[in-house]
Amino acid sequence: MHIFRRGAAVDPAAIDDHDDRPGERRLRIMVVDENPTARTVMARRLSHLDYDVVLAENGYVALNLLVTQNVDAILIDMGMTLLSGIATMKKIRASALAGHACFVLITGRTDSLSAVEALRAGADDHVAKPFDFGVLDARLRHACARAAELDALSRRYAEMDARVARRAMELGETREVLRDLQVDRTRLIASIQALHDEVERLSAVRG
Repeated sequence: MHIFRRGAAVDPAAIDDHDDRPGERRLRIMVVDENPTARTVMARRLSHLDYDVVLAENGYVALNLLVTQNVDAILIDMGMTLLSGIATMKKIRASALAGHACFVLITGRTDSLSAVEALRAGADDHVAKPFDFGVLDARLRHACARAAELDALSRRYAEMDARVARRAMELGETREVLRDLQVDRTRLIASIQALHDEVERLSAVRG
């Protein structure tokens, strides 16, 4: 398997999947299409638009690749026969292998029902073929930016929930400490009172 970059196919082992520096990392797109010509054309055109492109000839191959490959968006042809585009998207989502990657499905230009089906099934966007790569570029970048924002919000909420949970635990521990201190104070007062009573009893006996 190769990842297409501008002017060359690159060994994926040579690429750092965890380079998240803003403004420096090229977006990585997975193209899932059974048509080898369509895959090659999309890989080369997208690589010239500053994407790294991972190719998969069907949904099952895509699932296997996602075990080791991080991607920002998955472009899926709805006309696949081995595993349909919708089924591929659902299996990838169910596997939780795609992280916050967005899904853009490729439909036929006159097939409006497929477009509606794609969006209802949870696709982030769709493009009709034959498509303009400038439009595809804009749609992909918009979908990736939106997915990244949602991922950042999810992580922020998760961090907030974790802080709230820690704070609640700390407050619970504080309440336990206060209860223990109250019990100790009650015992101390009782001991002082008993000692005071004993002192008074002894003073009365001596008197």
